[in-house]
Amino acid sequence: MGEDTESSKVNHSFLRDYVTEADVISTVEFNHTGDLLATGDKGGRVVVFQRETVPKGELEQVGETGESGEYNVYSTFQSHEPDFDYLKSLEIEEKINKIRWLPQQNAAHFLLSTNDKTIKLWKVSERDKQPEGYNLKDEEGRVKDISTVTSLQVPVLRPTDLMVEVRPRRVFSNGHTYHVNSISVNSDGETYLSADDLRINMWHLGITDRSFNIVDIKPANMEELTEVITAAEFHPHHCHLFVYSSSKGSLRLCDMRASALCDKHTKLFEEPEDPGSRSFFSEIVSSVSDVKFSHNGRYLLTRDYLTAKVWDLHMEKGPVETYQVHDYLRTKLCSLYENDCIFDKFECVWNSSDSVIMTGAYNSFFRMFDRETGRGVTLEAWRETSKPRAVLRTRRIYTGGKRRRGDVGVDSLDFTKKILHMAWHPEENIIAIASTNNLYIFQDRSLNACAHTHTH
Repeated sequence: MGEDTESSKVNHSFLRDYVTEADVISTVEFNHTGDLLATGDKGGRVVVFQRETVPKGELEQVGETGESGEYNVYSTFQSHEPDFDYLKSLEIEEKINKIRWLPQQNAAHFLLSTNDKTIKLWKVSERDKQPEGYNLKDEEGRVKDISTVTSLQVPVLRPTDLMVEVRPRRVFSNGHTYHVNSISVNSDGETYLSADDLRINMWHLGITDRSFNIVDIKPANMEELTEVITAAEFHPHHCHLFVYSSSKGSLRLCDMRASALCDKHTKLFEEPEDPGSRSFFSEIVSSVSDVKFSHNGRYLLTRDYLTAKVWDLHMEKGPVETYQVHDYLRTKLCSLYENDCIFDKFECVWNSSDSVIMTGAYNSFFRMFDRETGRGVTLEAWRETSKPRAVLRTRRIYTGGKRRRGDVGVDSLDFTKKILHMAWHPEENIIAIASTNNLYIFQDRSLNACAHTHTH
């Protein structure tokens, strides 16, 4: 990725400069094949994009041997509505916090979506036939008077226009007192976990009215509370292992074979703090906002406010790699605290081979780091420069010394344009970047594909 990344322009007939809060994208997730991409927004909507297959003849014309194609809207549905907790007199937002796809078992697709309190399982399927010739119903679906039925007929399936149906299959509610920040599907395909600030619950996909609490860090006296859970994820291959991160910057690996209640971790990963560099902001910037297992299950990728780190599961004393995402903001922490930007929760992702990591920054910038060389590159997701087949150029932040043309000064960064959410295709160099209400899909030049922008 990097300089060889291409982009293409929006398919929509217009772009809105005014962005409503409900249109802001809050999560992005590819399914296990990468053919589908789902986004959730603050208005409680889920939009599913499908990758279009390029006809074989067109592939031969451009000299391609594999499949390629654009992602176009496949289905849009309202996942969550605003709610009100009358016992606590609290409004529950409809904002979609996370989406996770289940491994595909048949022609239909299933995904989990959650807001702060309620998790839902959705079935996405296609229908190109409809039954006709009911005995007890008329053509409009009304039940007939049985006394008028004088003969029996065999119902038949008639071809019809392709329809994408989205139906709720399960609603998992009343499992969390605090706000849900993570959901993760287990490798067994039957269970998943959900995490809030103080507890992690394990659910069976077929049981909605109860869950099993596997982590509870709530103190007897809430005044003694010193840290909260920020993210949690199952191991990609071992169904008994999961990890969760905390606001103190630590990671805890838990083994469900050792104990039913995993309050006592198996391994604790944390980096010793340098007392000489401690400041008022130290604990805030060290809070882990996201944690992801590598595809091979050997490493953990975490993101705190200023850095991205890679941890080896065999080494607890500290990260094996540390990448400075926007170190130039260290001198701006006071103003970032005043405008609340210091509490932004950036996500991080691996590429399909675990050789490159990606995370977001401000000013519509996102960073990529090659783990072999340690080299980082800054790219920009900005619709005004997303021309067809355009090569993304690298950007540079000016912090001093000789200023080159095109450099961006630290004081001129736009902190309202933040890239918090992103996803990487599970097999190819295709990335999805969410920036406010825009979804950018970039594809590596070597694959001769193009990227485009969708606006909510």
